[in-house]
Amino acid sequence: MKKHKILPLLMIMAVGCSSTRYGNPEDQETVNASYGRTDLQSFSDAMVSSLAEAPSLSYLGGPGKGDDLRVIVYMGDIRNLTTEHLDTGGISDSIRTSLVKSGRFRFVAGDQGQDEIGDQVRFQQGSGRVDPAQAKAFGKQLGADVIVYGSLRSITKKKGRSLENLGIKTKDVFYQFTLNCENITTGEIIWSEQQDVTKTQKTSLFGS
Repeated sequence: MKKHKILPLLMIMAVGCSSTRYGNPEDQETVNASYGRTDLQSFSDAMVSSLAEAPSLSYLGGPGKGDDLRVIVYMGDIRNLTTEHLDTGGISDSIRTSLVKSGRFRFVAGDQGQDEIGDQVRFQQGSGRVDPAQAKAFGKQLGADVIVYGSLRSITKKKGRSLENLGIKTKDVFYQFTLNCENITTGEIIWSEQQDVTKTQKTSLFGS
Protein backbone atom coordinates (compact mmCIF):
# COMPACT_ATOMS: atom_id res chain seq x y z
CA MET A 1 0.00 0.00 0.00
CA LYS A 2 1.31 3.41 -0.91
CA LYS A 3 2.40 5.82 1.82
CA HIS A 4 -0.14 8.49 0.87
CA LYS A 5 -2.95 5.94 1.35
CA ILE A 6 -1.67 4.67 4.72
CA LEU A 7 -1.74 8.08 6.45
CA PRO A 8 -5.49 8.75 6.01
CA LEU A 9 -6.24 5.18 7.15
CA LEU A 10 -4.22 5.64 10.34
CA MET A 11 -6.00 8.93 11.03
CA ILE A 12 -9.43 7.25 10.70
CA MET A 13 -8.33 4.43 13.01
CA ALA A 14 -7.08 6.93 15.59
CA VAL A 15 -10.35 8.86 15.59
CA GLY A 16 -12.40 5.69 15.89
CA CYS A 17 -10.42 4.19 18.77
CA SER A 18 -11.46 4.74 22.39
CA SER A 19 -10.39 3.39 25.76
CA THR A 20 -12.25 2.84 29.02
CA ARG A 21 -10.82 2.16 32.44
CA TYR A 22 -12.05 2.07 36.01
CA GLY A 23 -10.93 4.86 38.30
CA ASN A 24 -10.91 5.37 42.04
CA PRO A 25 -14.05 7.36 42.98
CA GLU A 26 -12.07 8.89 45.85
CA ASP A 27 -9.54 10.46 43.46
CA GLN A 28 -9.95 14.17 42.82
CA GLU A 29 -11.76 14.98 39.60
CA THR A 30 -10.00 17.62 37.51
CA VAL A 31 -11.60 17.32 34.07
CA ASN A 32 -12.94 20.88 33.97
CA ALA A 33 -14.51 23.60 36.11
CA SER A 34 -18.04 22.20 35.89
CA TYR A 35 -19.72 20.58 38.88
CA GLY A 36 -18.60 16.97 39.34
CA ARG A 37 -18.33 14.03 41.72
CA THR A 38 -15.50 15.55 43.76
CA ASP A 39 -17.71 18.54 44.50
CA LEU A 40 -20.57 16.24 45.52
CA GLN A 41 -18.29 14.30 47.87
CA SER A 42 -16.82 17.50 49.31
CA PHE A 43 -20.21 19.04 50.02
CA SER A 44 -21.64 15.82 51.45
CA ASP A 45 -18.66 15.05 53.73
CA ALA A 46 -18.53 18.58 55.15
CA MET A 47 -22.27 18.69 55.89
CA VAL A 48 -22.46 15.22 57.42
CA SER A 49 -19.52 15.91 59.72
CA SER A 50 -20.97 19.21 60.91
CA LEU A 51 -24.53 17.94 61.32
CA ALA A 52 -23.53 14.77 63.16
CA GLU A 53 -21.48 16.79 65.66
CA ALA A 54 -24.02 19.59 66.23
CA PRO A 55 -24.93 19.73 69.97
CA SER A 56 -28.48 20.89 69.16
CA LEU A 57 -29.03 17.71 67.16
CA SER A 58 -27.62 15.13 69.53
CA TYR A 59 -31.04 13.85 70.58
CA LEU A 60 -34.61 15.15 70.50
CA GLY A 61 -37.28 13.74 72.75
CA GLY A 62 -40.97 13.82 72.00
CA PRO A 63 -44.33 12.14 72.59
CA GLY A 64 -44.44 8.56 71.41
CA LYS A 65 -40.68 8.21 70.87
CA GLY A 66 -40.07 6.26 74.05
CA ASP A 67 -36.44 5.57 74.86
CA ASP A 68 -35.28 5.98 71.26
CA LEU A 69 -34.27 9.62 71.16
CA ARG A 70 -32.54 9.58 67.78
CA VAL A 71 -33.47 12.58 65.68
CA ILE A 72 -36.19 11.80 63.13
CA VAL A 73 -35.41 13.66 59.91
CA TYR A 74 -37.32 14.53 56.78
CA MET A 75 -34.94 15.24 53.89
CA GLY A 76 -36.28 18.23 51.99
CA ASP A 77 -35.16 19.62 48.65
CA ILE A 78 -31.79 21.05 47.73
CA ARG A 79 -32.55 23.81 45.25
CA ASN A 80 -30.29 24.18 42.24
CA LEU A 81 -29.70 27.92 41.84
CA THR A 82 -26.70 27.53 39.52
CA THR A 83 -26.68 28.05 35.77
CA GLU A 84 -25.93 24.35 35.24
CA HIS A 85 -28.42 21.51 34.88
CA LEU A 86 -27.54 19.61 38.05
CA ASP A 87 -29.22 16.74 39.85
CA THR A 88 -28.93 17.90 43.46
CA GLY A 89 -30.71 14.72 44.51
CA GLY A 90 -27.30 13.07 44.48
CA ILE A 91 -26.17 15.37 47.31
CA SER A 92 -29.34 14.59 49.29
CA ASP A 93 -28.87 10.85 48.83
CA SER A 94 -25.23 10.97 49.90
CA ILE A 95 -25.97 13.03 53.02
CA ARG A 96 -28.92 10.86 54.04
CA THR A 97 -26.98 7.61 53.54
CA SER A 98 -24.07 8.78 55.70
CA LEU A 99 -26.34 10.09 58.46
CA VAL A 100 -28.31 6.83 58.59
CA LYS A 101 -25.07 4.87 58.88
CA SER A 102 -23.96 7.07 61.77
CA GLY A 103 -26.70 5.52 63.93
CA ARG A 104 -27.77 8.89 65.35
CA PHE A 105 -30.60 9.70 62.95
CA ARG A 106 -33.77 8.15 61.57
CA PHE A 107 -35.34 9.29 58.29
CA VAL A 108 -38.98 9.26 57.25
CA ALA A 109 -39.89 8.54 53.64
CA GLY A 110 -39.92 11.31 51.05
CA ASP A 111 -42.31 11.68 48.11
CA GLN A 112 -41.08 8.61 46.24
CA GLY A 113 -41.12 6.47 49.38
CA GLN A 114 -44.61 7.67 50.32
CA ASP A 115 -45.93 6.73 46.89
CA GLU A 116 -44.47 3.24 47.24
CA ILE A 117 -45.78 2.89 50.81
CA GLY A 118 -49.25 4.01 49.73
CA ASP A 119 -49.36 1.46 46.91
CA GLN A 120 -48.26 -1.33 49.24
CA VAL A 121 -50.67 -0.47 52.07
CA ARG A 122 -53.58 -0.29 49.64
CA PHE A 123 -52.53 -3.65 48.22
CA GLN A 124 -52.35 -5.25 51.67
CA GLN A 125 -55.68 -3.78 52.73
CA GLY A 126 -57.70 -4.30 49.60
CA SER A 127 -56.31 -7.14 47.50
CA GLY A 128 -57.54 -9.98 49.70
CA ARG A 129 -54.16 -11.70 49.30
CA VAL A 130 -52.58 -10.64 52.61
CA ASP A 131 -53.35 -12.08 56.06
CA PRO A 132 -55.50 -9.37 57.75
CA ALA A 133 -53.54 -9.90 60.97
CA GLN A 134 -50.36 -8.85 59.17
CA ALA A 135 -51.75 -6.18 56.85
CA LYS A 136 -50.38 -2.74 57.56
CA ALA A 137 -52.57 0.36 57.89
CA PHE A 138 -52.20 4.09 57.46
CA GLY A 139 -51.75 6.30 60.50
CA LYS A 140 -48.74 4.65 62.13
CA GLN A 141 -45.82 6.49 60.54
CA LEU A 142 -43.19 8.36 62.52
CA GLY A 143 -43.49 12.13 62.76
CA ALA A 144 -40.28 13.92 61.79
CA ASP A 145 -38.61 16.15 64.38
CA VAL A 146 -36.69 18.25 61.87
CA ILE A 147 -36.50 19.00 58.17
CA VAL A 148 -33.18 19.37 56.35
CA TYR A 149 -33.12 21.51 53.19
CA GLY A 150 -30.67 23.69 51.30
CA SER A 151 -29.48 25.36 48.12
CA LEU A 152 -26.56 25.27 45.70
CA ARG A 153 -25.46 28.52 44.04
CA SER A 154 -22.68 29.41 41.63
CA ILE A 155 -20.91 32.47 40.26
CA THR A 156 -19.02 32.10 36.98
CA LYS A 157 -16.44 34.50 35.56
CA LYS A 158 -14.68 34.13 32.23
CA LYS A 159 -11.67 35.81 30.66
CA GLY A 160 -11.18 35.47 26.91
CA ARG A 161 -7.98 35.00 24.98
CA SER A 162 -5.68 37.96 24.33
CA LEU A 163 -2.08 38.71 23.48
CA GLU A 164 -1.58 39.74 27.08
CA ASN A 165 -2.47 36.30 28.46
CA LEU A 166 -0.75 34.42 25.59
CA GLY A 167 -4.03 33.17 24.18
CA ILE A 168 -5.09 31.35 27.35
CA LYS A 169 -8.82 31.32 28.12
CA THR A 170 -9.77 31.23 31.81
CA LYS A 171 -13.00 30.16 33.50
CA ASP A 172 -13.49 30.59 37.24
CA VAL A 173 -16.49 29.02 39.02
CA PHE A 174 -17.43 29.63 42.65
CA TYR A 175 -19.90 27.14 44.21
CA GLN A 176 -21.66 27.83 47.50
CA PHE A 177 -23.65 25.05 49.18
CA THR A 178 -25.84 25.91 52.18
CA LEU A 179 -27.77 23.39 54.27
CA ASN A 180 -30.26 24.15 57.06
CA CYS A 181 -31.96 22.05 59.71
CA GLU A 182 -35.26 23.38 61.05
CA ASN A 183 -37.26 22.22 64.07
CA ILE A 184 -40.70 21.38 62.66
CA THR A 185 -42.51 22.10 65.92
CA THR A 186 -41.00 25.51 66.61
CA GLY A 187 -39.96 26.62 63.11
CA GLU A 188 -36.50 27.42 64.50
CA ILE A 189 -33.39 26.86 62.41
CA ILE A 190 -31.28 24.90 64.90
CA TRP A 191 -28.33 24.18 62.61
CA SER A 192 -26.90 25.72 59.45
CA GLU A 193 -23.70 25.12 57.52
CA GLN A 194 -22.05 26.50 54.39
CA GLN A 195 -19.41 24.96 52.16
CA ASP A 196 -17.60 26.86 49.37
CA VAL A 197 -15.64 25.48 46.42
CA THR A 198 -13.70 27.46 43.81
CA LYS A 199 -12.57 25.91 40.53
CA THR A 200 -10.43 27.42 37.77
CA GLN A 201 -10.09 26.06 34.25
CA LYS A 202 -7.44 27.33 31.84
CA THR A 203 -7.61 26.47 28.14
CA SER A 204 -4.62 26.93 25.85
CA LEU A 205 -4.67 28.60 22.45
CA PHE A 206 -5.46 25.34 20.65
CA GLY A 207 -8.06 24.12 23.16
CA SER A 208 -11.79 24.49 22.73
